[in-house]
Amino acid sequence: MKIKQVSIFLENRAGRILEITEVLGQNKINIRALSLADTSDFGILRMIVDDATRTMNVLKDKGFIVKESWVVAVEVPDKPGGLASVLRILGKKDINVEYMYAFFEKPQDKALLIFRFEDPDEAVRILQENGIEVSGKQKLGLG
Repeated sequence: MKIKQVSIFLENRAGRILEITEVLGQNKINIRALSLADTSDFGILRMIVDDATRTMNVLKDKGFIVKESWVVAVEVPDKPGGLASVLRILGKKDINVEYMYAFFEKPQDKALLIFRFEDPDEAVRILQENGIEVSGKQKLGLG
């Protein structure tokens, strides 16, 4: 139940994110979730898109430095302490969360978060064993 994430490495300058979003828009690629981390010199734009393989090819063709990685979409109870309950399960099994960010769509009564784990297969197994819903590409409307 892992999904592909596309990461784009870019210099931190005005208009760079616009260039990426214009390229994706011109190629009819839909961004479903994103996260931007930056320093004074560079940034990493992480995205869940409707077609990761095509996104990688299009951005590489335009000269962007891109990387593909696996992440896990987790349905978290949308209530106070909901995220803590999921993190507690992972913490008891020593599963490290490298980073996370929110998905644009929200299932009923749940928040949808994207998690990057060192071992995503193990994280999925532990989450499912503990009754935590892990969303696949079909449920998220991804190609």
